[in-house]
Amino acid sequence: MRAPHIKASLFVVIALAFSVSSQAQQDSTSAGIEAYREALQDGNPADLYVDSGAEIWKKKAGPKEASLEKCDLGLGPGKVKGAYAQLPRYFKDTNKVQDLESRLLTCMEKLQGVDTTEIVKAAFSSPKKADLVALSAYISAESKGMKVKVSLAHPKERQMYDLGRRLFYYEAGPYDFACATCHGQDGKRIRLQDLPYIPSAEGAAKGWTTWPAYRVSSGQMWSMQWRINDCFRQQRFPEPIYASDVTVAISSFMAGNSNGSVMQTPGIKR
Repeated sequence: MRAPHIKASLFVVIALAFSVSSQAQQDSTSAGIEAYREALQDGNPADLYVDSGAEIWKKKAGPKEASLEKCDLGLGPGKVKGAYAQLPRYFKDTNKVQDLESRLLTCMEKLQGVDTTEIVKAAFSSPKKADLVALSAYISAESKGMKVKVSLAHPKERQMYDLGRRLFYYEAGPYDFACATCHGQDGKRIRLQDLPYIPSAEGAAKGWTTWPAYRVSSGQMWSMQWRINDCFRQQRFPEPIYASDVTVAISSFMAGNSNGSVMQTPGIKR
């Protein structure tokens, strides 16, 4: 008469043992991934892009033969230190909320007289976007160690943040994917890749404060716009227009959620 109870007890013990074993294996894997990431930090190739970006910032170019040294990134003409930690933000001269790359396009047009149409259309791996990637590395590095301080005070800043939140949960494409499919649940991982929970402050910081970053697997430096573009690709969405409001809105959502976190850019990824 007691046999069913014994079987049930054995089942519970086996299930608990399996659960403990599975958790121990997961913890071990996570520790291994973290050790791998720490090892990557020693000698980040992104430093080369930082140096290149600093040169491009000062280099005279375009029909007007001017540098970007008078570009206003939000803290005043030419002020780079700490600027990235406060982007995206509202700019009165364009009456728009802009992230770093969309703002750089504005400066290239106004200061250098560059027609940025072809840059916007070009692939991320194209030489036409290479300067913007390097500039992103340089300017983001000038905010390393500083706290994210993205304003949501202006109505358009709040509007852009809210649009980013809606886009984050928007399901579409052939598989009804959304940003939230991967980043809307805490503790998820695909293969060796942790998927930060973007709606939380900690998760958003993991996703925001380490980009731009050098990707070891591809041997490329990626800007934040490039990272967002690839997320759209993985969702099987149409490719977003470079520096469009859609991409800036998603950045605003991540950056706004990251407020108070410390910038670690440029990062390095597997």
